[in-house]
Amino acid sequence: MSFPKNFLWGGATAANQYEGGYQEGHKGLSVTDVMSAGDVDHPREISYEILDDKYYPNHYGIDFYHHYKEDIKLFAEMGFKCFRLSISWPRIYPQGDELEPNEEGLEYYDHVFDECLKYGIEPIVTLSHFEMPLYLAKKYGGWRNRQLITFFERYAITCFKRYSKKVKYWMTFNEINNLIDTDNPFNAWTGAGVLYEDNENIEQTMYQISHYQFVASARAVQRAKEINASMQVGCMLHFGPIYPSSCNPQDILAGIKAMDKRYFFSDVHVRGYYPTYTLKKWERSNIQLDITDEDLKDLKRGTVDYIGFSYYKSTIAEYDKIHDFIEVQNPLLKKSDWGWAIDPTGLRIILNEVYERYQKPMFIVENGFGAYDKLENGIINDDYRTDYLRNHISEMKKAIELDGVEVMGYTPWSAIDIVSASTGELAKRYGFIYVDLDDQAKGSGRRYRKASFEWYKRVISSNGEIL
Repeated sequence: MSFPKNFLWGGATAANQYEGGYQEGHKGLSVTDVMSAGDVDHPREISYEILDDKYYPNHYGIDFYHHYKEDIKLFAEMGFKCFRLSISWPRIYPQGDELEPNEEGLEYYDHVFDECLKYGIEPIVTLSHFEMPLYLAKKYGGWRNRQLITFFERYAITCFKRYSKKVKYWMTFNEINNLIDTDNPFNAWTGAGVLYEDNENIEQTMYQISHYQFVASARAVQRAKEINASMQVGCMLHFGPIYPSSCNPQDILAGIKAMDKRYFFSDVHVRGYYPTYTLKKWERSNIQLDITDEDLKDLKRGTVDYIGFSYYKSTIAEYDKIHDFIEVQNPLLKKSDWGWAIDPTGLRIILNEVYERYQKPMFIVENGFGAYDKLENGIINDDYRTDYLRNHISEMKKAIELDGVEVMGYTPWSAIDIVSASTGELAKRYGFIYVDLDDQAKGSGRRYRKASFEWYKRVISSNGEIL
């Protein structure tokens, strides 16, 4: 068997995209609670408050808050060995800077984890998945402010202590390397509670907020080990290969430098120090950061146990005289309805590249296909999703069996239909379970098993041998 007996098959979600109950249990507002609905052609709008003339899809999500028993029972029916979810930070610390946590929020996740464990499902928990407290963004400027390291560490310690006997696998910041794309305001807002200002050095700010998050993550790793040495804490990054656009040496170098922008984040998380290519860039660009000697010690002491990552697509880099490189679409690959390249082989490539770079266990915690699903007479035939996942699992299997890559588990995005992070749509469906709600959360809310549900059930029961 190519997959280990203890391979963690499951599915993935994020609290802000499916949980709902945004004002229940004394939960505070998150940065995602003030993001309006959008679609493939219209970006989501970000505000510092809830406006009467805007619709905010994350407020309701799919109401997992009230349906968690029903939904987890369905995950168990599929045979999930694990379930990746996130804790909503403002459900535990409504403002983010309190000294004492919200007990009602802590009890809610006790119930969710207990329900998972009842079925033998291992919770895989992300501490910060695009749902930091809005108050921290408004009062402190988000992760621009060093004080957020203290607030995050307090939050992490609270979670580690409370759930140390229920949760073994943790991740700190979801897709932290999205911050490198400063052209899209979505990334800094959801990941760091930051909206860049016209008069600031955006590149310097991006590196500064990244540094504070690196230190916060490293401290969280250290505290976890002190509380329960058996807990495993990983990073979580957005990964995908960036191919050179030709065999021209300039394009080859463009591909390398493009990947450096992503590897910068994993280099610090895994190796515990800043790579020389980044130090040289800071020197050339005269970037001056608030980095203390104690910070550098923390980075060394708090390296991660494993590498969690999302894989959706690959891109191409070609040489550009002004910017060194630009990323473009691959004309040889088919695309999803949202323009994302479909490249199963890219998953095997990135597994090989990252594993050879770090020799750390890999965990594919997001991989999926967003599509328009049709409910007809209670049936959803989503063979396109099955084909997508089958091809990606096949490449993952080759990476393990032929290339010797150590892969811990696989949690496709998503376990159940949820609100899309990028567009705020429910119509962009990823799940194995269809939720009868439209983009305004209107509908019965009833859950339906898609065709992919039964297919994935067979995959899990055969430990990946039947695809």
